[in-house]
Amino acid sequence: MTHPALIRRDHLSTALRLVAGGLPVLPLRKGKVPFANCPACLYTACGGRPHMKTPGPCTCPAPCHGWAAATTDPWTLNSPQWVAAWREAAGVAYHPGGAGLTVVDLDHADAVAWARATLPATRTVTTTRGQHWIYRGTMTSANAVRDGIDIKSTMAYARWRGPGAGPLAQLPDVVRALTVKAPTFHRAPGIDTLPTRAVEGVCKHRTPAFLERGITMAVERINAASSGIHAAVYATFLAVLATHGRCGCLTEDHITRLFTAAQAKGESARHCADAWTNARTRLGL
Repeated sequence: MTHPALIRRDHLSTALRLVAGGLPVLPLRKGKVPFANCPACLYTACGGRPHMKTPGPCTCPAPCHGWAAATTDPWTLNSPQWVAAWREAAGVAYHPGGAGLTVVDLDHADAVAWARATLPATRTVTTTRGQHWIYRGTMTSANAVRDGIDIKSTMAYARWRGPGAGPLAQLPDVVRALTVKAPTFHRAPGIDTLPTRAVEGVCKHRTPAFLERGITMAVERINAASSGIHAAVYATFLAVLATHGRCGCLTEDHITRLFTAAQAKGESARHCADAWTNARTRLGL
């Protein structure tokens, strides 16, 4: 049986070897979790986690604040506060995003099989239950993007389990897409109160092509907005309703297309609904 002291010295040796290669590391305690915040930061006495607003390293003398404790400074690793942590460490972790990397954490055999069928080959590391697929490039971290699959990159840590095998591939769009959630659509208020047909009984636009062209142009206008998204969305909704809001042309599908374009530019479902309501109110619909 290996003596615990040898294991702890080996963790520090591993950490020093990794930082020499530019990998930001931190110690893990039992349970594969980072060390708790230092006394000065306990219970957010330090004012919370300011580094979460602007991702960057923690400046506490002890390994504190989880992933933000990761460092590439060998002097920090050998400082008294860190040496005390290494004496208790159960493993070594690293900050993938800090090294320009993304780890696709595959937690079971089915997740590994999905990756082999879906993702481009890259460096792989065997874990206790599955594999880590490592790509060059960073992205937002997220848990449970699929059954048994986590994404670890910026503002996250991954346990070091060895260098792995295979060359690093560039982070593919299919991995980035795993963290993009489908937009939550909010039904625009008052759609049911729009007239189903013009007063004379026939839509004044007469051909569906006119409406289709108008909706297409409205979506393009939203997509082209590079600033002032709120104002651009409201102005577009106002223009669509001014032209089509009284004749009964608009359907739920048309509204959904407009909301989808707005949400793709960062508008929330509620903001879309508010813009729609405000436009209808201004036009007296």
